[in-house]
Parts: sequence; C-alpha cells; structure tokens
Amino acid sequence: MRRPTRRINKWVAKSNTERIKATLDDMQPDMIRNYASMTAEMWAIESKVKQVICQHSVQSILMVSYLNFGRQMYKLQRTRQQDARVLELEAQGLINRWAARGLDPVVLAAIRTEVFNVAAP
Repeated sequence: MRRPTRRINKWVAKSNTERIKATLDDMQPDMIRNYASMTAEMWAIESKVKQVICQHSVQSILMVSYLNFGRQMYKLQRTRQQDARVLELEAQGLINRWAARGLDPVVLAAIRTEVFNVAAP
C-alpha cells in the first residue's frame, strides 16, 4: 500500500485546475466540431423517425417514446456497425423492449428498416 502522503500528492497533481483547463482548452475545438457533427446527424435521424411516425398515424403522446427508440437505434448502429448480425439481433432486442413498454412493434420495425437500414434477424 502506498504511503498516504504520496497518494495525496498524486491527487493534488491530478486535480491541478490550471493543468485541467489547459488540457480542455487544447481539446475544445475538436470537441465543438464533434458535437456539431453529432447534432446534425441526430437532427437528420430524428426527422426521418418523425416521418415514419407520421406515416403510421402514431398518437402524439407516444412520439417522444418513438424518438427515444430512434436515438437508441442510432447509438446501437454507431457502436455495432462492424457486425451486421449482432446489430440485427440487438435491434430486435430493442424492438422487443419498447414493444413491452406499449409501443407498436410494426412501427418500431418500420423505423428500424426505413431509417437505419437494418434488416430483421
């Protein structure tokens, strides 16, 4: 076990606010660029999900839930883009979860295929 003084000194060095600020200042332009591109992508995805929702005449009170499903599908697609089979199975799991919460599985499947181009497993 390390001595308490060494632990305290390491913690003080890590929590040096000038050092943290300098690091974040260096990272900020890339962070802003990444956030701007992700926001644009999310806006496009949400617009497509809204189009599918409107085509299926979904009640307005359920629109937020369908948009949340779309956001989860977007995250899933970004993290599982390597393996199509895994993506298909996990997307089906998402559909099952949201259908258990009261959403229409037909609309969820339409969002999966029309917006994200993910086939049924």
